[in-house]
Amino acid sequence: MPTASSLLAVLTPTEMREFLPEPLLGEVQRLTPGFRLIDPTGLSGADFARELAAINPDIVLGCWKTPPLPDVLPPRLRYVCYITGSVKRLVSRTHLEGGLLVTNWGGSISRTVAEAALFHILACLRNASHWAITMHQPGVAAWKNGFSDSRSLFRRTVGIHGFGPVARELVKLLEPWHCPVTAFAPDLTAELARAYGVERAASLDALFSHHEIIVELAPLIPATTGIVTERVLRLIRPGGVFVNVGRGAVVDEEALTRIAGEGKISVGLDVYTTEPLPATSGLRALPRVNLTPHNAGPTIDRYPDAGAFAVKNLRAHVEGSPLEAVITPEIYDQSS
Repeated sequence: MPTASSLLAVLTPTEMREFLPEPLLGEVQRLTPGFRLIDPTGLSGADFARELAAINPDIVLGCWKTPPLPDVLPPRLRYVCYITGSVKRLVSRTHLEGGLLVTNWGGSISRTVAEAALFHILACLRNASHWAITMHQPGVAAWKNGFSDSRSLFRRTVGIHGFGPVARELVKLLEPWHCPVTAFAPDLTAELARAYGVERAASLDALFSHHEIIVELAPLIPATTGIVTERVLRLIRPGGVFVNVGRGAVVDEEALTRIAGEGKISVGLDVYTTEPLPATSGLRALPRVNLTPHNAGPTIDRYPDAGAFAVKNLRAHVEGSPLEAVITPEIYDQSS
């Protein structure tokens, strides 16, 4: 028998269509006897709080446009299933401490973000941003001049800062290139390193100075904000590659812009300190910098991966089974 009698989905039509295409939406609707849907478009926080109190659901299914939960929750609300990533905009630590069960998309999108990291690595090695510009100039016969500066990924040493789900997926994607991988993360145990076949770096300095390719994947928390300083960035060897598909503010972006402008390393970025990236950003003018607009993942065709993961958790909750990607107060503190 279901343990929950009502589920409130707070989704825009676009979110519903992209994350829960049929048969996923039908599965959600059939999970509980009482299913309700609210479109949060234009809904104020106060209006949402009143709607939430009136409906008094056991479960809330939320997404990017769901308004933040009020401080005082409806008495029956026990579980918030968030289809997407960071829950800090939606719920407070106090909610979690009060017993509210919260999950997010967990590792369901990690492979697409890891794929984006791999794309940036290859684009940097092949100097793709330079050729994408020069070979698309009408009337200009741009071509390689003498020795090509393109390089291969095969057997390159890779250092990863952070070792969450995306880093673990990236290790798998790098396997065909036979790259020795080293990672630095406070929670990377010897057992976990052995399980993924990676080495553990002794320090952040060691990671940046001893590897040809550096991939930034540390979470953005007070302890990591600005941790990749100019001094650390200058440890990257000439000809090296720095890729960030994690969080922009982990890195001193002004310093990175200066260093990238010197042309000694190649840089691939999907995330920035200020987003959208300002039109005046010096990064936009640099030939060895490959830029994408924070679209590493999920790609639009893989949104249903996150939807399917949410449905799996919703079903588990209704059946009284354990959930995946539960946000505890400790995880909340360590999350971006």
